[in-house]
Amino acid sequence: TMAATGQRAMLLALTRARSTQIARRWLSDKVPPPSASKNPVRPPPPNPKVAKTRAGTGTTPGTESHEFTLTRGPVSWPALGLVAVAAFSAVAYYQIERERRLEIAMGKIVSTGKPAIGGPWSLIDLEGNLVTNKNFEGKWVLLYFGFARCPDICPSEMLKVGKVMDTLKQKHPQLADKVQPVFVSVDPARDSLTALKEYAKDFHPSYIFLTGCPEQVQQMAKKYRVYVSKADETDDGDYLVDHSIVNYFHDDTGDLADCFTQSMRPSDVVEKIIERMTFKPTF
Repeated sequence: TMAATGQRAMLLALTRARSTQIARRWLSDKVPPPSASKNPVRPPPPNPKVAKTRAGTGTTPGTESHEFTLTRGPVSWPALGLVAVAAFSAVAYYQIERERRLEIAMGKIVSTGKPAIGGPWSLIDLEGNLVTNKNFEGKWVLLYFGFARCPDICPSEMLKVGKVMDTLKQKHPQLADKVQPVFVSVDPARDSLTALKEYAKDFHPSYIFLTGCPEQVQQMAKKYRVYVSKADETDDGDYLVDHSIVNYFHDDTGDLADCFTQSMRPSDVVEKIIERMTFKPTF
């Protein structure tokens, strides 16, 4: 009996030990280890945008970023060139517009049908002879006011008239014979007859040069609304003369037919002269 009891106790102990092993194996298969449950593995977060430029732009995930800097220096030469061109264009436009308005103003006709500028005058030629506006009746006169010491504008305008005369002589000789260029000095204090004779050698041979006493020149300039003023006077008494730059064109009766400004080319002047000289009223 005691032997049987001992065998049953030993069998019960073996059964409990085996159950404990089976339970441990089952738990090891179902439950993760403590380190894995407390610190789970997470995927890495996406790369944030990284600002790489001074303008505030960045890179997006999956793209490369290149760092650069945007520098701003002083004004460039091309920009200055554009400004200079714009300024020059504005000045040129202003001069052309001023001359256009001058042409319109000079072409106004008063109620009597006579031009609003011009009139009788008297001066002397290079031989000292008295010359008046009546000496040119029957001629179409190109009248220009200037001075012998003018450095550039007067010579340029007078050479332009010379080209006009040569073109008319070549293409319209009958008209050219009726046109008379006349130069009137607005600087009688320095433009003596001797000085004007020397000055005349540089220009078209058809030119007639006139001068007079200051009062005569002033009266004529006033009738033609010519602006005359001393400019850039130096300590030794030398000076330039600012004056209107216009060629006045009179018909064969002495009336003002047209006026030609500095901006007009020789071909433009020729065209206008032919138009005025060949015009025939229809009434």
